[in-house]
Amino acid sequence: MGQDAFMEPFSSMVVVLQCKVYLLLLGACSGLKVAVPSHTVHGMRGHALYLPVHYGFHTPASDIQIIWLFERAHTMPKYLLGSVNKSVVPDLEYQHKFTMMPPNASLLINPLQFTDEGNYIVKVNIQGNGTLSASQKIQVTVDDPVTKPVVQTQPSSGVVEHVGNMTLTCLVEGGTRLVYQWLKNGRPIHTSTTTSFSLQNNTLHIAPVTKEDIGNYSCLVKNPVSEMESDIIMPTIYYGPYGLRVNSDKGLKVGEVFTVDIGEAILFDCSADSYPPNTYSWIRKTDNTTYVIKHGPHLEVASEKIAQKTTDYVCCAYNNVTGRRDETHFTVIITSVGIEKLAQKGKSLSPLASITGISLFLIISMGLLLLWKKYQPYKVIKQKLEGRPETEYRKAQTFSGHEDALDDFGIYEFVAFPDASGVPRMPNRSIPASDGVPGQDLHSTIYEVIQHIPAQQQDHPE
Repeated sequence: MGQDAFMEPFSSMVVVLQCKVYLLLLGACSGLKVAVPSHTVHGMRGHALYLPVHYGFHTPASDIQIIWLFERAHTMPKYLLGSVNKSVVPDLEYQHKFTMMPPNASLLINPLQFTDEGNYIVKVNIQGNGTLSASQKIQVTVDDPVTKPVVQTQPSSGVVEHVGNMTLTCLVEGGTRLVYQWLKNGRPIHTSTTTSFSLQNNTLHIAPVTKEDIGNYSCLVKNPVSEMESDIIMPTIYYGPYGLRVNSDKGLKVGEVFTVDIGEAILFDCSADSYPPNTYSWIRKTDNTTYVIKHGPHLEVASEKIAQKTTDYVCCAYNNVTGRRDETHFTVIITSVGIEKLAQKGKSLSPLASITGISLFLIISMGLLLLWKKYQPYKVIKQKLEGRPETEYRKAQTFSGHEDALDDFGIYEFVAFPDASGVPRMPNRSIPASDGVPGQDLHSTIYEVIQHIPAQQQDHPE
């Protein structure tokens, strides 16, 4: 790396030696303080790694010394490089690998290798009226980035629920310090009664498999410098049938009974949740016998071709992989007027029924009134005639002309005199000639009596 490239990260940092600034960075304003942003820094192999360091003091200083040391576990620290004021003195073994630009105490490592993993110690000495020293330690880790993982499923052909087991394995070609995490529908999977993981967590085992295990699975792999997620896979799980039901495009459904208007063709649809899709059979029950009438999820019934008004049907669903089957029963009732149509016309039929009832009531009432008018006056006259003496019968039958013709105007009732069975029969005799009326039987009608009176008045005028 050239000098300009090295200066670029340093140019963004300003080292301020005044005590006021380091009140914030170091939390104190006495003596010498050295600070680092993090005591652990993760680096990627083959890339440069920058270790930032800040220090400050408030006493006069004639010389500033900076030293970097490196140590691995269970080994003695090694000298990497150092400086006094602005003069850098590197270790000849590492002079091309480590770089520092005093008075900045930060260190650049380029390129980073696995052998560079360890603890880096920075020490700052200030020479003035006396000598002040302070140091910090930074742990550096080196990793390869994670490559995209791939998930494999066993068995790859699929598994039957409640019978088989399923294993998912996450494969990664590159990366160090890998951490595996399994996701289902984007959420972490945890251990359960049917779910377990391998020691490194790179294998997911489900035993036994159920329908609830259907979903989108992926494997997320992480390390300190990167993370990658696999493509989503959906393992094949065979299940069902579940929730078998029958629906129709017409008719009124109440429970498992379909009411259909005669003359209509109704299409039934049988469906259930299943994988692979079910095979369907339709069975009709007639006269205590059953027989298959059709295969497939749909059945069309023409109501006019059904001899019975009530017919029982069965829809059977079968999954040829799981070996499970299910069936549902339903009844079709054929009516002369569809219930659905009656429901639609209910509002218009109710007023019509009311009008019809009122009309029938009026007709019956008028008929009864006419019958009453026809027979009630006869009974009244009959009762009056039965209670009159014989002399009044004569008066009612023989009367002379009127002095005033206006007296004849009125309403006449044409009623026959009672027969022998109704009242005591009067002797059969004629009215005397002296009364001016020819002899006549008492069983004549009033009409006949009135009819003869004008004739006598013409023959015998007063």
